[in-house]
Amino acid sequence: MAVDSFEAGHEEHRPASARPTGLLDVLSVAAVALDTQGRIVFWTPQAEELFGYSAEDALGKHAGRLLVDPDHLQAVVSLFTDVLETGRSWAGAFPVRHKDGSSRLTEFRTMRLLDDLGDVYALGIAADHTLLQRVETDLALCEQLVNQSPIGLALLDPDLRYVLVNPALERIDGIRAADHVGRHLRETLPFPDVDTVESALRQVLTTGTPLLDQYHVGRPPADPEQEHAWSLSFYRLEDPGGRVLGAAASVVDVTERHRAAGEADRARRRLALIADASARVGTTLDVEQTARELAEIAVPALADVVAVDVLDSALSCRRMRRPDNGPELFRALALKADHPTDALRAADPPGDLATYDGDRLVTLCVHTGRPVLVPRVEAQDLPRIARDAEAGTLLAQAGVHSYLAVPLIAHGEVLGALDLKRTDNPAPFDQDDVVLAGELAGRAAVAIDNARWFQSVRNTALTLQRSLLPEHAAHHTGLELASRYQPAQATSEVGGDWYDVIQLADDKTALVVGDVMGNGIDAAATMGRLRTATCAYADLDLAPGSVLQHLDKVTCDLEHYIVTCVYAVYDPHTRRCSIANAGHMPPAVARPGDAPGLLDLPAGAPLGVGGIRFETTTVELRPDDLLVLYTDGLVETRRHPIDERLNALLNLLDEPQRPLEETCDLLLHGLRHPDEHDDVALLVARAL
Repeated sequence: MAVDSFEAGHEEHRPASARPTGLLDVLSVAAVALDTQGRIVFWTPQAEELFGYSAEDALGKHAGRLLVDPDHLQAVVSLFTDVLETGRSWAGAFPVRHKDGSSRLTEFRTMRLLDDLGDVYALGIAADHTLLQRVETDLALCEQLVNQSPIGLALLDPDLRYVLVNPALERIDGIRAADHVGRHLRETLPFPDVDTVESALRQVLTTGTPLLDQYHVGRPPADPEQEHAWSLSFYRLEDPGGRVLGAAASVVDVTERHRAAGEADRARRRLALIADASARVGTTLDVEQTARELAEIAVPALADVVAVDVLDSALSCRRMRRPDNGPELFRALALKADHPTDALRAADPPGDLATYDGDRLVTLCVHTGRPVLVPRVEAQDLPRIARDAEAGTLLAQAGVHSYLAVPLIAHGEVLGALDLKRTDNPAPFDQDDVVLAGELAGRAAVAIDNARWFQSVRNTALTLQRSLLPEHAAHHTGLELASRYQPAQATSEVGGDWYDVIQLADDKTALVVGDVMGNGIDAAATMGRLRTATCAYADLDLAPGSVLQHLDKVTCDLEHYIVTCVYAVYDPHTRRCSIANAGHMPPAVARPGDAPGLLDLPAGAPLGVGGIRFETTTVELRPDDLLVLYTDGLVETRRHPIDERLNALLNLLDEPQRPLEETCDLLLHGLRHPDEHDDVALLVARAL
């Protein structure tokens, strides 16, 4: 047999589609052929490497005598004969004598060969047993690591199609290993950024630089309702010769860590929201403003659409026993949305009153004093959320998919409800949202409760004070009159400012403006007592200074009150005006053709000091002259010197012939700031 008959591995016989691998090179597999006499007729370079004999040393030699120890020769010959005679292949390991005299255990695969002439040969395929065991151990270890690893592993070819997938990856993405193989990477990834992942993997194939710990979030087919997270790493695979075989991908399920981080972030945002609410909700003692602040805090951090509705009975400070069922009358105080939506048109506009039947969820919320949660709003839920069928249609169009109502409770009393809806936020309300909404509602409810009681007390005091102020005619003999009273806008209580116009004998008219230091119902009541006393002393036809002396005695009998006052009497027959001042702001006079000015009066001491004499000063009022009496709330501020403010007052009196009602409005609007903490009494008289 010619030697080249065995050279099936020659280059000219290699199929064009096959690509060499490096595994046989790693194993250094040797091939040896023997004739029927046991002589070596074929010897590969790998055989020389394995046994140490060159081809010249081996070819033609008896294999048993060259390679086998005499102690093992008979057994080898017997195996050799059996292979040639029966044609059965044999596999096993036996020691082979190396050229250097050592004995090496070698793994063999032997088989019978026939050439085209019918001659019989024995072919032995051999490899070093130790090396083979090491490779087998490595492969077994790799297989076990791949199969038993808790990390998802995949091998992909250069076209990014799956070649191998381990059981862990099956569990991670919910797709069987067999269903992976042959499929493209993008067909199995549950990530929205699959293009980014694929591009990164191709970069790894091109550069060989691993890409480690890439964080991705998605919803796997096995659990489409829950968001999962994975850490992906990619490596390029090469054979010992450097040929790129494809890529390996490792996938670590970090969903628990992702969720824990999400919960921690959510908790931080909730704490920040509560802290923000503590600073921003309840900044004023105004019910509507407090409700708006609550709505602005809740959008969009908690809901997409927020309404704050308060029971009308609570706003009126009427404590009522809540019925177990039945309708409730709500006043809408605030409405806020993160963006334009039909849900706004479905809600009651702020300021409106609306009756909700007992079967409505917001009514159930205030009846029970407990939150009402509908995590996933269905069509049958909308009639219980909306005020009517049309509103229900609007809510459906807006995409309302989750609803939460939380009661506003302060000091054990249910004041109303915080109404929350989600449209764009895909997550439904959960128990954490219920707790957060309850915390916000509780803080806001206390502020609303304080504001409603303040407004109630303030309205009571204001009603009392207005009832004590006179309703004078616009004209008295020789005088045209106009007046204003304006309570403070930025304080919790009304003050004790007042004015009065008293008709006296002989066509005279007494003009009074005073200020009781302090505020609230007590100050208003004190003002009423002084006004009554002033009217009594005015009827005695006393000089203004004497009237103030009597009022000083009355004030001394009142506890802890100091009062300033200007008292003037105008006689239209003499055109003389007698004036006395008890520590009050000086009256202003504006005369046609002259610059306005302040009357130069002795300042006097406030009423209530006791033992002070008050001087009376007389001035002449010509026709169209203007006399302006006012309290300090008109001109005093915390930001400007009093002289600057008095000059501003005089500048606004540059046209004495302006209508008196217009003059009053001009003075209030030009001098009065809405944030000032004092009330104002203003009395303007024009001589006729």
